[in-house]
Amino acid sequence: MTLRVAVVGSGPAGSSAAETLVKAGIETYLFERKLDNAKPCGGAIPLCMVSEFDLPPEIIDRRVRKMKMISPSNREVDINLINENEYIGMCRREILDGFMRDRAAKLGANLINGTVYKLDIPTQKNEAYTLHYTDHSEGNSRGTAKTLKVDLVIGADGANSRVAKAIDAGDYNYAIAFQERIRISDEKMAYYQDRAEMYVGNDVSPDFYAWVFPKYDHVAVGTGTMKVNQAMIKQLQAGIRARAAHRIEGGKIIKVEAHPIPEHPRPRRVVGRVALVGDAAGTVTKSSGEGIYFAAKSARMCAETIVEMSNNGAKIPTEDDLKIYLKRWDKQYGMTYLVLDILQRVFYRTDATREAFVEMCSDLDVQKMTFDSYLYKTVVPANPLVQMKITAKTVGSLLRGHALAP
Repeated sequence: MTLRVAVVGSGPAGSSAAETLVKAGIETYLFERKLDNAKPCGGAIPLCMVSEFDLPPEIIDRRVRKMKMISPSNREVDINLINENEYIGMCRREILDGFMRDRAAKLGANLINGTVYKLDIPTQKNEAYTLHYTDHSEGNSRGTAKTLKVDLVIGADGANSRVAKAIDAGDYNYAIAFQERIRISDEKMAYYQDRAEMYVGNDVSPDFYAWVFPKYDHVAVGTGTMKVNQAMIKQLQAGIRARAAHRIEGGKIIKVEAHPIPEHPRPRRVVGRVALVGDAAGTVTKSSGEGIYFAAKSARMCAETIVEMSNNGAKIPTEDDLKIYLKRWDKQYGMTYLVLDILQRVFYRTDATREAFVEMCSDLDVQKMTFDSYLYKTVVPANPLVQMKITAKTVGSLLRGHALAP
């Protein structure tokens, strides 16, 4: 037999899974409902993703080497990368996703322009899953109803995952990311040549941060919050536009975007022979809200487990086989998620804690540790003296900001 796998969703997660599977000779079907889809997203990727996922330089709009943190009182702290070859990549999702999807298809994934709307769950061991989908390849809006039988399903279809609903994976809290793409003058754009900005404060987000991220010929100006309320989101977006007004004055809005972002993993990420990856699984980090790298990485680890457990497609893996992917994922990244969750709870509570957070970011030891963990996804243990120094500065910042009060 040849193992048949359906990957639903062709963002960085789905495309990474499909690429890994087809390289192992596994029959792979990659579904995408909108081939020109551009997910609303800050679009920042760490340096390690460029090398790990063989991303060509032309899909990276900007190489950010300067990050400006702006506190509620508008105190500014510059965090600059020291090594010349280090940067944070800024991408447009339509470019990044399109490249990764096309690469998977060229390698042999069967790309289907279709919307999966139902998944029939088998009742017998090794019986096929049946996907019901609308095929949009003819170009008409109604499409054609079709079905496909497969042995395994990978749900990479985002926060509103239909695959997750089909397997009763459980709900999770989610935040809303809202952003406007704004085209500003060349003179103002020069300021953002290699610089991004993060703003914190109740006026821009009660539980997250707002951003101005540079793209190819515009800036993405947005905010995120778990307070899912349309009126509040409009108010917060007005807040970031006001805070960044002197930088984006005279700009023209060319696109408005909004999207849900999961706030923690789903209760069940593997059920039967169905596995969830990326946003569908809930792999976005707290504090930073980073999702692209972790989406692609979770999907690759899932696909690698399928390749290994199926002996390169020679047999059908079981639920226990697929759960090995989760054990490996949680072992490698569980502590990262825990630390970032604690950071968000401590520093995003009040404007006083946010002032302390920005003050702490001015410390060079803190900056180095933060960038090492972000760029390379390895929390390099600082030596004990440096660790004690950072801890003392953190407590000192909180005390000065009267942020340790309940």
